[in-house]
Formats: sequence, C-alpha cells, structure tokens
Amino acid sequence: MASRRAVVTGASTGIGEATVRLLRRNGWGVVAVARRADRLGALAAETGAEAFPADITVQGDVEALRDRLAATGGVHALVNNAGGARGLDSVEKSSIDDWKWMYEVNVLGTKRVVSVLLPLLRERADADGHADIVNVTSIAGHNVYVGGGGYNAAKFAEHALTEVLRLELNGEPIRVIEVAPGMVRTEEFSLSRFSGDRERADAVYADIPDPLSADDVAYTIVDAVERPPHVDLDLIVVKPVAQAASHRLHHGPLRVASRD
Repeated sequence: MASRRAVVTGASTGIGEATVRLLRRNGWGVVAVARRADRLGALAAETGAEAFPADITVQGDVEALRDRLAATGGVHALVNNAGGARGLDSVEKSSIDDWKWMYEVNVLGTKRVVSVLLPLLRERADADGHADIVNVTSIAGHNVYVGGGGYNAAKFAEHALTEVLRLELNGEPIRVIEVAPGMVRTEEFSLSRFSGDRERADAVYADIPDPLSADDVAYTIVDAVERPPHVDLDLIVVKPVAQAASHRLHHGPLRVASRD
C-alpha cells in the first residue's frame, strides 16, 4: 500500500474524479467512492485507485466503507466532495424534494462520512502525526444569489459544519480544510441541476472567459493536503478571474480598463 491513503467521495465525475487522478499521480493510495460502479471501475482500471461503490446518504454503505478501510490500512486524508445542486427556482416556487435532496447529500452526507471515518483518521494521526479532512463546499456557502435558496442553504450549512468541526478538533493533529470553488465547468454539475437540460446547462457558461476546470480545483485540494503538517489552509476560495462573486460574472474577453 502507498505510504499515504486518501478517500475521495463523489469520485465518479468532475472534481472528485480529477482529485483521484492527481492524488494517484502524486503517489497516494486512493479509495474512490461514488454510487456508479461502472464509472468507478473504469477510473480504477486507469489510475490504480481502489473503487468502492457506495451512497453516502446510506448509513450502511458508509459503515461498510469504514470496515474496508479498517481492514486494509486505514486512511490519512478524507476528501468530502460528494454533493450537488438541483433547480434554480425561487424560494417560493422551488421544490421541497429538491431542497431535501440537497441537504441530504451536501450536509448530512458529509456529516455521516465524518462521523463514521473520524476514528480511523485519529488512528493515522496518532501513528503518523497528522491527518486531514477536506470538505469541498462552494462560494454558494458564503454568499447568496437569486434562485440559489436551496443550494445556498445546504452549502451554508456545510460551511458551518466545517467551521464547527475545526473548533471541536482543536488540539488534535487533524487539519480541517474547506475548499470553496466558484464557477467550475464540469461534465455533470449544471446538467444535473437542470434535470438533463443540455441547452440550459450550457447557457450557464456561455461567454464566460475560462471557467475553472475540475483539474483546477483538484490541484487546490491536493496542494492543501500536501502542505507541511503544521500548515492548515482553513478556507480556500477559488474562482475564475471573471467571477467576482457568485452573482457577479463578467461576460466576454477580459481587458484592462481604459485610463481615460
């Protein structure tokens, strides 16, 4: 087994998949976790990661992950990346079911995985001097935008969970890192948000110069866990230059302002 081992949730696509690839290139052992066994299997075959199909909203699945890790060497770093958005309707008109799903996967899923795997992270921290928890949230957990009610609420809650966890683990050699991306163009995020409506999903990125890629965020995550153990990058907000805030995007080429 590699000297360092990470668990990455939401690993079948987007930021999670890119994080698995980069960690493997850097010599980490990686357990890739997601619901879609076929995609995980292909990723594992290509990268040498271990595929573990699981749904983080199911307690038994997460406990089975813990048991596998405990039997095969434990875990040094946990990357809680699984999450997502549904809908862009107003608070008044948005779907309660969409809100429930977003809270379940973004907040309760993160809490469930942390609760179940924290004893294993403590074991590695005790043996090796440190361990890491990385929660991938969003700038939607730091500022709001019209139509973002459900996703904002879930990501604000996930941000709060992360801040509280850091307080609770103070004094232990476990870093708690939050990576909050802005606009990232990935294969599925907006497509999932708009129930498979490709035209609407593509319109999100229309005329935006250089949105972030999944690789950009993966680099940020891996850089954080590979810093010296005494350095904790508590909160990393990463956005494309064209994005000043979640609701403030520049369209068209970036140009230096006129001095006139």
